[in-house]
Amino acid sequence: MSPKVLFIVSGDPRTSARPAEAIRIAAGIGAWKKAEVSVYLEAPAVCALGEFVDELVDEDNFSRYLPIIRDWGRPVWVEQGSPDLADLGEASVPYEEIPAVELVRRIAGCTYVLKF
Repeated sequence: MSPKVLFIVSGDPRTSARPAEAIRIAAGIGAWKKAEVSVYLEAPAVCALGEFVDELVDEDNFSRYLPIIRDWGRPVWVEQGSPDLADLGEASVPYEEIPAVELVRRIAGCTYVLKF
């Protein structure tokens, strides 16, 4: 059974490079196919899913690595009711809104959890 890794990203990609770095690392680990990698975005990190990432810090990481995450066949999880979801336009990858209670359940099922 492969380990389950969850990346929780809460930084603001409009002002910080940390969310872009988290996406890059998640895509890199997932590419090994040695672990099941999932990504959860909390507001304001959900901005990274928008169709216009050119205004974000390190936008190349989002353009380059979000398609890799999309190809895993699992949606990116996002904070349910996040006010930033309204401004996404067309999302670059499929996402699923989950409530905080569901996030806790999914965290409990993970081997590793990384917070950015």
